[in-house]
Amino acid sequence: MNVEAKAAEAANPNLIQGATGDWEVIIGLEVHAQVNSHAKLFSGASTEFGGAPNAHVSLVDAAMPGMLPVINEECVAQAIRTGLGLKAQINLRSVFDRKNYFYPDLPQGYQISQFKSPIVGEGEIEIDTDGGPKRVGIERLHLEQDAGKSIHDQHPEYSYVDLNRSGVALMEIVSRPDMRSSKEAQAYVTKLRTILRYLGTCDGDMEKGNLRADVNVSVRKPGGELGTRCEIKNVNSIRFIGQAIEVEARRQIDIIEDGGTIDQETRLFDPKSGQTRSMRSKEEAHDYRYFPDPDLLPLEFDQAYVDELAKGLPELPDEKRARFIKEYGLSAYDAGVLVAERSSADYFEAVIAALDDPARDGKLAANWVINELFGRLNKEGTAIEDSPISAAQLAGIAKLIGSQAISGKIAKDLFEIVWSEGGDPAEIVEARGMKQVTDTSAIEKAVDEVIAANPDQVEKVKAKPTMIGWFVGQVMKASGGKANPQAVNEILKKRLGID
Repeated sequence: MNVEAKAAEAANPNLIQGATGDWEVIIGLEVHAQVNSHAKLFSGASTEFGGAPNAHVSLVDAAMPGMLPVINEECVAQAIRTGLGLKAQINLRSVFDRKNYFYPDLPQGYQISQFKSPIVGEGEIEIDTDGGPKRVGIERLHLEQDAGKSIHDQHPEYSYVDLNRSGVALMEIVSRPDMRSSKEAQAYVTKLRTILRYLGTCDGDMEKGNLRADVNVSVRKPGGELGTRCEIKNVNSIRFIGQAIEVEARRQIDIIEDGGTIDQETRLFDPKSGQTRSMRSKEEAHDYRYFPDPDLLPLEFDQAYVDELAKGLPELPDEKRARFIKEYGLSAYDAGVLVAERSSADYFEAVIAALDDPARDGKLAANWVINELFGRLNKEGTAIEDSPISAAQLAGIAKLIGSQAISGKIAKDLFEIVWSEGGDPAEIVEARGMKQVTDTSAIEKAVDEVIAANPDQVEKVKAKPTMIGWFVGQVMKASGGKANPQAVNEILKKRLGID
């Protein structure tokens, strides 16, 4: 790599090096998020996951003649809440269109969607990148109904169709092509999913297909004209999104550098092979022959309705993180870890509510939640909702540390006891004699005994004061870990004549 290439890469670490120099990847995402609602978008059929094939299908979902769609108001409200959470324009008038295409799992022969007049307009999401915060534009959010599912592995000669998902409400959230790396795309989907979960508008369960992404990828020379894009359909994990972008970008670069051209097409990502493969040529809007659905009037509501929904929104992750930093002195990283999932943030806030002095012990509590609790939950494969240690119990441990009733070492032993046996931390400490020794005379006695038993070490620590840690360890061991470490340090320095 020459000097100029190294300088360019340092200035833009997202550049991909090819045989002919550096390339830039351009990424836009269309995220399909299933709306949290008990009924479908235009029928009263259940949206419950996991039912027997075709168990949750109404006459409307099956496109029986004469059956007319009726809008589900809760789905509309959920879309508006999501738009507000994305700081987006809420359109008081929107139109449902028919998107015409023919496929076995689409019984109507068209999908009811929104084309020119979506319910939500432009917004944005802020993501964290290696280069600092970055804003990714949201182009639109529109409501549409999901299709059914074709099943090809049940019979050697036939395919089957399950219409349980037919008519389920989706929010298609379309980003601007503002992302420049797989990491940025992954950060975007992660942040979007977190916002949806905080709002309660989508559960974000990618394993069930409740959140999936169509990934648009193109490459160009830095600052050059946009290249031809390919769309990778229905990627259902954040890890796969990153992998699909990287292999597709490299595929396009190799083709162009070999003198070929990129065909605009729809592709699929195969996690087993780690490659994308062609699915079909990419359709344009005119291929779908969009037109307003004659069975549905334009969707209209007033600003007062939007304002009322806005009043019920929860505190969102960015605002919550800023508050944690301000009120409890947390680092941006620690606050980000705590707000990454609403359940984690709720647990931490419950811990804070149980503290006597949140200003004093809030940061300490955060450290214990992140390092001890999360670490143990991850090791055990346990969700925070099923934690054996309640928020009140963890707050009890933090209060004992903050008041210097116990040392950090004793606190870890106490954590294990509460995890395994339960109980009130303060009562356990009292009953088992785990309180920290703060009696100066008792500590002085232990220090004198250790010094008297180790004259050789005394001379070494006087020559090299940093070795005092050895004496601290011996005194702590002699006290069963109960001596106050700060007091031990101070008394040792005084006895050994160390400044």
